[in-house]
Amino acid sequence: MTLLVIAYLGGVLTIFSPCILPILPFVFARAGQPFARSTLPMLAGMAATFALVATLAAVGGSWAVHANEYGRIAALVLLGLFGVSLLSTRIATRLTQPVVNFANRLLSASGGGIATPTVASSLVLGIATGLLWAPCAGPILGLVLTGAALQGANIETTFLLLAYAAGAATSLAAALSVGGKLFARMKKSLGVSEKVRQALGAAVLAGVIAIASGVDTGLLARFSYASTASFEQAVLDKLKTGPGAVSATDDASLEVASAGPFKSDLPIEGNAPSLDGAVEWLNTAPLSDEQLRGKVVLVDFWTYSCINCIRTIPYVRAWAEKYKDKGLVVIGVHAPEFAFEKNIDNVRKAVGDFQIGYPVAIDNDYTIWRAFQNNYWPAHYLIDASGKVRYTHFGEGNYRQTEKAIQDLLHEAGDQAADATPATPVANGAEVGADLQHLRSGETYVGYKQASNFVSPGGLKPDISQEYAAGDPGLNEWGLSGRWTVGAEAASLDAADGGVTYRFNARDLHLVLGPGEDGRPVRFQVLVDGKEPGPSHGTDTDAQGNGTITSTKLYQLVRQAGDVEARTFDIRFLDPGAKAYAFTFG
Repeated sequence: MTLLVIAYLGGVLTIFSPCILPILPFVFARAGQPFARSTLPMLAGMAATFALVATLAAVGGSWAVHANEYGRIAALVLLGLFGVSLLSTRIATRLTQPVVNFANRLLSASGGGIATPTVASSLVLGIATGLLWAPCAGPILGLVLTGAALQGANIETTFLLLAYAAGAATSLAAALSVGGKLFARMKKSLGVSEKVRQALGAAVLAGVIAIASGVDTGLLARFSYASTASFEQAVLDKLKTGPGAVSATDDASLEVASAGPFKSDLPIEGNAPSLDGAVEWLNTAPLSDEQLRGKVVLVDFWTYSCINCIRTIPYVRAWAEKYKDKGLVVIGVHAPEFAFEKNIDNVRKAVGDFQIGYPVAIDNDYTIWRAFQNNYWPAHYLIDASGKVRYTHFGEGNYRQTEKAIQDLLHEAGDQAADATPATPVANGAEVGADLQHLRSGETYVGYKQASNFVSPGGLKPDISQEYAAGDPGLNEWGLSGRWTVGAEAASLDAADGGVTYRFNARDLHLVLGPGEDGRPVRFQVLVDGKEPGPSHGTDTDAQGNGTITSTKLYQLVRQAGDVEARTFDIRFLDPGAKAYAFTFG
């Protein structure tokens, strides 16, 4: 229930996101008409279609990709005709009547009577809008999509996406109510109803053009990361979803541990789930719940190619070192996002590269993940000496609050000499925190299962070897060049001299890369705005932009040394076999 509430609130907040702008003309085209016969069926059609399409996308098959492409084309054509019809009453009658008649036949198939043209046309408009709506993935939608990626298409995923869409529909209904009254006053006082209708028609056509050109997922996305993210994170922090998430009326939420002379004011959130189920443990023999009783335990869910996880590692590493003799046990639970992260040798190498000395449980089957009802990378669960969850935090940040919670629980467990000064993390390369002030680009997947903003001419072709040209990407758009086979998770280079181009705005650019199936190293060169990066090279490239893929991991390829501006990134692979998974930025 808590997740449904969070998803709904996330949808409500989309009204403040720039990515909602292109569909507003479709919605406001029904302003001033009866709610039950016009607004309600339109918003219901939009919410149901978005939930259905997003659920099918979780299946990840190429058929879903093709079906969605065709559906979007049909919706763009339909809404384009709708916009033209608003410009001329005579054209409207000719263009919309066949659509209305078809919808009427669908709605009356059960024998319940012929639907009115207003209901039918509004429902069709809503379905078309649902096919085109591409909300910017803030923290809450990211939570829902992460669950979908892990669990696939199921009823829970559908309900969460439907709740998200319903929240957006609620916001739009409220905005439409205000807009309807405004339009009514304009028509009455100014006598310009025909002009208003024509203006709406022009706005609808502008929305169609914006979506067809990718403005909703490109240019507008640039401004979306700072628009609702802080509000959504506040919602998640307020209604956190952990193993013992409790309601305001649950007496457990008011409990405080009584062990020791010091009592922390951290509430008890529930009993700590079991850590049984790891397929292997690194840096230790398997740890049981009995062995951990009497210790304060920090459980850190992570995966080694996740940039957000990488940036939290210096803090977790510092806490483990500083408080290991005070009674703290840090356990990293490695739950993979990509298939290559299930390779234990890859994880073992990453643990060495990150200098992680604390125990790591390999949760390839997501047994521990599900026991904690977790939904995030990274996620921190702090367990007291009696085995109760006392503190949770999801994502980056809140480091001082998390360390204060560690200190309080150690003090509560009997450490009278708990040091209140914070630990000093040592961060290098990709571990350095993001430059949020200049961050205008977000995570972008290359595999077709979650790919977006792809602009190579001809579009992305799933699971077949295809020759691509990079095209001319706008901000937050990307393209391939050379011969590639794009799979569900990654694109594989079939011949040497292929590349990837991305237009980004961030201090750091990272790309998760891997060698081919034979494991042979792949040489590459990076260019920034067509030039060698010089002092703006990343930790995995030199000043000339040269680097080598030796294992599957996150590579830092660019760190802008001067003013952070929008740049065009190019990477050219000198050998075949490279696999590209996802871009991240900092």
